[in-house]
Amino acid sequence: MIPCLLFEDEHLLAVAKPAGWDLRASGPCAGEGIFDWLRHREPRWARLAAVHPRSAEVSGVAVFALSEAAAQALKQQFAESAVEERFLFLTDRPAGDAAREIRSGIARASGRCEIRPLASGSPTAHTRFRSLGPDPGGTRIEAVLVAGTTDSIRVHAAACGWPILGDSIYGGSAAPRLMLHAAGLRLRHPASGAPLAFETPPEFDQPPFRTRRLAIIDPKETTAYRLIHGGADGWPGWFVDRLEDDLLAASTLELTPGRRALLDSWRRIAEARAVYYRLLTRPSQNQPAERPRLDCAAGSPGPGRFAIRENDLRFLLRMGEGGAGGLFLDQRDNRRRLRAGHVAAGFPLFPDGAAGRTVLNTFAYTAAFSVCAAAAGAHTVSLDLSRNYLEWGRDNFRANGIDPAEHEFVVGDVFSWLKRWRRRERFFDLVILDPPTFSRSREHGAFRAEEDYAALAQGAIAVLRRGGVLLASSNAAQWPPADFQDAIESAAAVLRRRILRRHYAPQPPDFPAHPDTPAYLKTLWLRLE
Repeated sequence: MIPCLLFEDEHLLAVAKPAGWDLRASGPCAGEGIFDWLRHREPRWARLAAVHPRSAEVSGVAVFALSEAAAQALKQQFAESAVEERFLFLTDRPAGDAAREIRSGIARASGRCEIRPLASGSPTAHTRFRSLGPDPGGTRIEAVLVAGTTDSIRVHAAACGWPILGDSIYGGSAAPRLMLHAAGLRLRHPASGAPLAFETPPEFDQPPFRTRRLAIIDPKETTAYRLIHGGADGWPGWFVDRLEDDLLAASTLELTPGRRALLDSWRRIAEARAVYYRLLTRPSQNQPAERPRLDCAAGSPGPGRFAIRENDLRFLLRMGEGGAGGLFLDQRDNRRRLRAGHVAAGFPLFPDGAAGRTVLNTFAYTAAFSVCAAAAGAHTVSLDLSRNYLEWGRDNFRANGIDPAEHEFVVGDVFSWLKRWRRRERFFDLVILDPPTFSRSREHGAFRAEEDYAALAQGAIAVLRRGGVLLASSNAAQWPPADFQDAIESAAAVLRRRILRRHYAPQPPDFPAHPDTPAYLKTLWLRLE
């Protein structure tokens, strides 16, 4: 279950949106907004429709329709101001027990809202304010939005002398986020007309990076994820992963006493046992980075080998083993798609189920994708250059009660084996390509993603059964998504394989994109004739 889910029936979906998450993706290859993430997550949510705006900065209740009729009914309620929206915000200005009401025209100019006279012909905005008294973060104010948007609340609050904390546009003092929260929403059910009310408390005292993860990740099902992702979470240059009971932080900065204290503060916020620190070194061109040094920076060291949970599956990790420790966390949503058999809205992976299907997982590493496919009922073939990693993969099978002897583990070069299987006319229902940006084998030599991926994709498509699916992924940060997609689709065109269905998947929402931390992971799912 998604923790942020407040309500669901066949007509309506209500969620508690965390601060800092856009409603919609900013572009076709950008990180998913919460609307996109929900719509593609469950088959029953494929017709999801957004019915009212909610800016990225504002947290709290957001509603979506699950049918066209429900969307029209809800949009009409919002247009007629028949929906009561109650907001809470913090200000650091004195308010006493004041109550205010502002009704004005509102207009947007130069990227901000401005108050206009009611007779100006501008849209009307109407907000009622009531001070709720002191709060540990300042003064808490209730704002009932009678008409208007969250932007009109912000400009009206500033006009009352109570600019919202974190609202630099309207004179608010600096804060980790915009301290504005949609705490309650009352409306009529779009089908029955019965009154509905949704409430969710604010979490102004929690850092935004934590509330975002707690909104999307159920700790009973998943205990490994990215907790802090650089500048996107307000900490440029810092990357922190939650791994069961511990944190693993990475940066290019030397570990000073002050930075140890910072890491320990994150450990306490996350209620973790220990925080380990990895000093990142920059690899030279076309060469892998050196194995980084790992230090326990705070807390009590745990076992070096342990199991984590991801979407109710178990994976074995080793804290000091390379950069990933045995599992690439940014592929979590793609593994979920594979196990659930649902790629995106209108794109089932195997319409008749995974039983009897064969999945080829190339560059398999510790076979995490293979575990997901096997758990869904498919027969898997895991191919990797490293015998040790494949043995680790067998251990991952055993950790989930799956007999690895019923699946295939192949040691060797991907290009060579794809040619061999093509000659033998062995075909697969799903082929997974998730190569490193750079690698080297004795048989093929150097592999560079931007130069060699198209040839790799051709080899994979050549062993893909008609109607099968290709999962192609790359973490080559400098490779534009459009060029990546073109390389994959051109490979299909060379082999005269028509694309029946496509879905581009960016990195998951715990790896948010930001100018300081641009998106790097690109995944294209293709069903080919």
